Amino acid sequence: MGIFSRKSNTAATAADRGATAVLDVDPALAALTGDYAIDPAHSSIGFTVRHAMVTNVKGSFAEHEGSLHLDGTDPSRSTARIDVKIESVDTGIKDRDAHLRGDDFFDAAAFPLMTFRSTSAEQLGGDRYRITGDLTIKDVTRPLAIDLEFNGSATDVYGNERVGFEGGAEILRSDWGLTWNAALETGGVMVSDKVKLTFDISAVKTAAQA
Repeated sequence: MGIFSRKSNTAATAADRGATAVLDVDPALAALTGDYAIDPAHSSIGFTVRHAMVTNVKGSFAEHEGSLHLDGTDPSRSTARIDVKIESVDTGIKDRDAHLRGDDFFDAAAFPLMTFRSTSAEQLGGDRYRITGDLTIKDVTRPLAIDLEFNGSATDVYGNERVGFEGGAEILRSDWGLTWNAALETGGVMVSDKVKLTFDISAVKTAAQA
């Protein structure tokens, strides 16, 4: 069952008669409504890019923070905010990471953060959702749609209420001004333009404000 339940048959019939439909809300799902802080220790933001036309290089950003607002009765009211520290990029190779931080790619000294701010959210069906927003890399802001699957909710051993999501998106890095490349003697280029982004998010419900 998804975070947001579908309309009941009764509500759908009423809508067919021209009456206003009413969402059939599961109280347990409605209870998820609230503000959440992304737990960086149990979350990951990663990427995959084709290298030299023949293999994939995977990396991640070790330092990030963000928040979610979930509305258990109306998905369109849910929001997300994420800030990623560019300096924390990690592909497992120090020289490559230094190149990514430099002027050819992210220019982390001048633009230390990559940010995402949601503008809309919708349920695609079942446990699948899409959140759309503005992704800013360096000084370029463009829209990005992220497809996510709701993994469930639980109370951990410390009494924290948690929710989990995982999903991804694909971007063309050139759309954000990341255009560095090198031609290969055999044809093609060193780094593909297409980048796959991955998100595995665990978020903890924050205390209600007085």
